[in-house]
Amino acid sequence: MSAATADLSAPVLHTQDARGVHRLVLNRAATFNTLSEDVLAALQIALDAVAADPLARAVVISAQGKAFCAGHNLKDMHARPEMAYYQKLFAQCTRMMLSIQKLPVPVIAQVQGLATAAGCQLVAQCDLAVAASNASFGVNGIDVGLFCATPSVPLVRNIPAKQAMEMLLTGDFITADEARVRGLVNRVVPLDVLDAEVEKLLQSLLLKPREALAMGKALFYQQRETGIEAAYQLAGQSMAHNMVHPVAQEGVQAFIEKRKPQWLPAP
Repeated sequence: MSAATADLSAPVLHTQDARGVHRLVLNRAATFNTLSEDVLAALQIALDAVAADPLARAVVISAQGKAFCAGHNLKDMHARPEMAYYQKLFAQCTRMMLSIQKLPVPVIAQVQGLATAAGCQLVAQCDLAVAASNASFGVNGIDVGLFCATPSVPLVRNIPAKQAMEMLLTGDFITADEARVRGLVNRVVPLDVLDAEVEKLLQSLLLKPREALAMGKALFYQQRETGIEAAYQLAGQSMAHNMVHPVAQEGVQAFIEKRKPQWLPAP
């Protein structure tokens, strides 16, 4: 695995392997990987680099230390009680979150511990999530008088409305198993096999053609925000474009000939 940054003290460690898997590791364990301005900026730079990489196949976002991400840094926010500063900070965070959705490759959250407020938002914003059984999730800004408005946006697009509202209004945390049942994460495994479970998911994704995954991800999010008739129209157009693409033509031909499709270069 080659490092995209050699600075092990960087806010986010960015590495890439020969398969095109980018790994972004939140590297501020001492502050529970809060989304300070430097962490947000580092994440944005890394996501922009992935977007510019035509060989990228997937992204894994993980973290050092006991916490995955404890949200925004409240001490920094309290030190600058200025409307303009808060607006800039939340706009910076929103841009980063939307960059995850706009990437043409799947993004997996690998959650080894606490994910709260904007940290829970980060998990919800990722396309897929695998959590350790000891992880916990919450949007507890309300405990300090701050309703987690921006985290509510992806949260309510992951779990049912009343369950999301309960988390937002009470600040109560849910376990990893509860998060899986509600739809916030895909898989829950013991901490010592978390890496292996993420790798298993990656291997499944890497077997699929990049082009089809990119078209599918874009359509998935676009149709979700429209009415059902418009969604079907978008989906039909997407499937038509996908069907005439060489990867689908090869896949169907392989099915007819009862062989494995040749999407990837031969080893």
